[in-house]
Amino acid sequence: MKAVRLHDYHKQPIVEEVPEPVLTGPLDVIVRIGGAGVCRTDLHIIEGQWAEAMGPRLPYTLGHENAGWVHAVGAGVTNVEVGDAVILHPQPSCGLCLACREGRDMACAAAAFPGVSDHDGGMAEYLRTTARACVKLDPATDPADVAALADAGLTAYHAVRKAVPLLPPGSTAVVQGAGGLGHIGIQVLAALTAAKIVVVDRDPAALALAARLGADTTVRADGNQVSAVLDVTGGRGAEVVFDFVAEQGAENDAWDMTAAGGSLFVVGYGGELRIPTVAAVAAEKNVVGNMVGTYRDLVELMVLAESGKVNLHTRRYPLDAAAEALDDLALNRIRGRAILVPQA
Repeated sequence: MKAVRLHDYHKQPIVEEVPEPVLTGPLDVIVRIGGAGVCRTDLHIIEGQWAEAMGPRLPYTLGHENAGWVHAVGAGVTNVEVGDAVILHPQPSCGLCLACREGRDMACAAAAFPGVSDHDGGMAEYLRTTARACVKLDPATDPADVAALADAGLTAYHAVRKAVPLLPPGSTAVVQGAGGLGHIGIQVLAALTAAKIVVVDRDPAALALAARLGADTTVRADGNQVSAVLDVTGGRGAEVVFDFVAEQGAENDAWDMTAAGGSLFVVGYGGELRIPTVAAVAAEKNVVGNMVGTYRDLVELMVLAESGKVNLHTRRYPLDAAAEALDDLALNRIRGRAILVPQA
């Protein structure tokens, strides 16, 4: 089969022929990939940012946002059958450790993270995963339409879902960054809360998309974005700020946009948040980290997606055009999410 393989850090991955994955355990599931999302994390992987944390042996196959159709199942699999359309939780978990028992999938003591850790991902024609990762889709759902919800959508949903109790009617939520994750976060906020939604981005096209998706107010990130958000909120700041950027100074802007007693939900990464401790204490602000999401989060997100309340804006590329998709993402030429489609 064809797969997008990373051979060396700081060099583009290449598309090459590799053996198809095979079943190795009773709970294994082989999925024929219908769509694989191209994520900024893939750019970070290529740059070597995850090498020490995850220790993958090169070469390996990228791709951690995957959906498709069940191709084969192990002897112990009972929740899906061959032919089922599925979206895959990005981190298959053991189901036995304390974190799994509590439903905290991302904290599993024995988890794999295909496409990020030392496990082949889904930028390929087939992927081996486990029964625990599979969420069945409506048969009418095209996996390529929802593949990026497996990480980008799941991460945005997880952050918003946690913040719902903090956003009663009359409150304000700021979304900083209306790209691949942020444009989903806007829709989830609109679906789950009655908060006023303020979106900050430097790209006018991204702000126009945000307005169509449910933003009440848009703010151009032109150097005056913090004062603009304060003006919109009567000088208070927002009860919750979702920072989908979190680098190049945006992380500190997000803190300054957060109201006293409010919460900054950090979703993006790459920067360094510098907070005077006296400011944190005096204003009683909270900083909340967010790492992907739970299996239940993904199930709930797919309910919203299949009911039309969350729509993923995508651009499709054939698998052979993976380098082009990665370049387009790196150069901000994509509104929403790039999707590799092996069968295109």
